[in-house]
Amino acid sequence: MPNPESPFSILILHGPNLNLLGQREPDVYGVRTLADIDAALREMGKTLGCEIAAFQSNHEGELIDALHRARGQHDGVVFNPGGYTHTSVALRDAVAAIEIPVVEVHLSNVAARESFRYQSLIAPVCVGSISGFGWRSYLLGLRALVGELKIP
Repeated sequence: MPNPESPFSILILHGPNLNLLGQREPDVYGVRTLADIDAALREMGKTLGCEIAAFQSNHEGELIDALHRARGQHDGVVFNPGGYTHTSVALRDAVAAIEIPVVEVHLSNVAARESFRYQSLIAPVCVGSISGFGWRSYLLGLRALVGELKIP
């Protein structure tokens, strides 16, 4: 449970291939790097009164472990599961198990892409989902999560 006397601690969790942002399909994902996005999130975190920790992995098990650790270390998670969004029951179950709020974010508008991307296995166990705003999806997700923590 968040402590109103101290800043919120938020985990930004980046899934597979996001380490290649700025290089991979810039017409879809933009030209900003993951480091650029993390820096913008840390800056916004200061204005929102929260501490930001970021982690990226291309491995499903490492993402699950990060979610499990978040349960005792963070007040909430902003999570871009990447391609695992549509395939990982294990990540869905990990999000459900940690019992802290998670906001799912995506850079691209998944509803305007290939049909296999239309269904998220993870969204039903999140407090909300944001997609289609490029790197700003993360900022919107952080703002929404902090709002949820302050006034559930």
